[in-house]
Amino acid sequence: MSTFAVGDEDFLLDGRPVRLLSGALHYFRVHEDQWDHRLEMLRAMGLNCVETYVPWNLYEPEPGRYGDVAALGRFLDAVERAGMWAIVRPGPYICAEWENGGLPHWVTGRLGRRVRTDDAEFLDLVGGWFRTLLPQVVARQIDRGGPVIMVQVENEYGSYGSDQGYLRRLADLLLDCGVGVPLFTSDGPEDHMLTGGSVPGVLATANFGSGAREAFAALRRHQPSGPLMCMEFWCGWFDHWGTEHSVRDADDAAATLREILECGASVNLYMAHGGTNFAGWAGANRDGALHEGELRPTVTSYDYDAPVDEAGLPTEKYWRFREVLAAFADGPLPEVPGPPRRIAAPAAGALAEWAPLGEVLEVLGDEESDTPVPPTFEELGVDRGVVRYRLEIPGPRQPYPLSVTGLRDRAVVCVDGVRAGVLTTEDAVLPEPVAGPAVVELWVESLGRVNYGPRQGEPKGITGGVRHERQYVHGVRARGLRLDAFEAGAVGKVPFRPAPGGAAPGLYRAVVDVTEPGDAALSLPGGSRGFVWVNGFCLGRYWDVGPQGSLFVPGPVLREGDNEVWVLELEGGAGARVELA
Repeated sequence: MSTFAVGDEDFLLDGRPVRLLSGALHYFRVHEDQWDHRLEMLRAMGLNCVETYVPWNLYEPEPGRYGDVAALGRFLDAVERAGMWAIVRPGPYICAEWENGGLPHWVTGRLGRRVRTDDAEFLDLVGGWFRTLLPQVVARQIDRGGPVIMVQVENEYGSYGSDQGYLRRLADLLLDCGVGVPLFTSDGPEDHMLTGGSVPGVLATANFGSGAREAFAALRRHQPSGPLMCMEFWCGWFDHWGTEHSVRDADDAAATLREILECGASVNLYMAHGGTNFAGWAGANRDGALHEGELRPTVTSYDYDAPVDEAGLPTEKYWRFREVLAAFADGPLPEVPGPPRRIAAPAAGALAEWAPLGEVLEVLGDEESDTPVPPTFEELGVDRGVVRYRLEIPGPRQPYPLSVTGLRDRAVVCVDGVRAGVLTTEDAVLPEPVAGPAVVELWVESLGRVNYGPRQGEPKGITGGVRHERQYVHGVRARGLRLDAFEAGAVGKVPFRPAPGGAAPGLYRAVVDVTEPGDAALSLPGGSRGFVWVNGFCLGRYWDVGPQGSLFVPGPVLREGDNEVWVLELEGGAGARVELA
């Protein structure tokens, strides 16, 4: 057994100074069969530690109903096999460009602005989650023979709030749950962030992408002693749909890494390997200096321009970082492992079968609600997916503009069964007036809940109402279609038919014959926007606005011979075929 402690100047392993050379790898963004390979890649780059968040909403989709919480324990066991230490960041808020910053929709929907404060109900919910999760961590602490050396209190709280009582209660809760390794906080290197996010007696660390000496000087103003650590060295960045792909020069990033280490500090590369936002779990941001502007949904790929790319391959940044880290390593670095197996030959299949969205909803949808005003996604219990709102405009009446107040985020509108346009939060008025009587359907999709800033936790769907001229149209039937409903047994009951030509939203099905399975890139020439599953595994969202043009398919998802692909096209047509390359 070993001990790990925070000294006056250094981290101490069994009383001896040690430097942490860590890298972020979110196990939930990597197929479990590929964890070992990714950890070997990080070890060979020169890292001795790995850091991961834990998303609460992934594991507690409904109050008291827990998923595979033991996955964290299995990952920590893989970290131990790789001969590395582990830093765990359990939240309850994690940001991570993840849906709702990791907070369950039913928590933010119920509590609103009371989340992330010293609110008794919120802390009670967090307590239930921590008592379920943390045994996976406590059993694997370094003083019990495991790899876990530190646990974080909240995450970048100084960028959000100033409730010191809340942070103190969280720290006490972690201790009460048995966490015995050092606790820490992490915040941007600005005075108000460090003031708002720090906890007396808990190690403060800083997050930044450049200017290491200035950042550490700011940290020292707030924490005169203790080891210096950049808990998030932003060596790349993430992408939003409809923007340019983010790239950081490898030599520039390596120079900043060298600067951090020359300051005598420890470091955690964010990200060392990003992985993928499978199953529609990508979050969203609000643009502008105060993060209050237009919604910017995050793409499915979380490649992050990291040294190990989305497919587990070394980039130029990997080799530059390896050169820097080698000078600070204890002995020679391990040999870099070979690449994962890739698909042996391109493969394709025709999207020959199809079912319209209405019929898919009849089979896979939730129960329909009937209310005077439109319910939000949170009120319907929908985290990821779409909701169909159906209402009737009375008549006779002349044509008037049809608009939606509080639309989040995107709606495909049909009037009397005919597509009439696409509405967004910023442009929520149909281009053509609507006469009554008429039946209006609005298929509304959440493009990802905000994961950072003051707008985090805002509800999705129609949060205001539907208006004809200035008059609200009351009497709304709403029905959710959740991504989790797409399972093999359920999809098998969908009444597929030959696919039509032209634009036709709906669920498509294809069969792709693969000779030798391996990692692949899936593309949909002609597809507009929607989600893809391969053999029941949800790859995530596709969207023709870019910058992402294909979806990563982990090799373990594919099998030799026939592979079934489902494409839920929400806006136009899915094209004629699906391609694997």
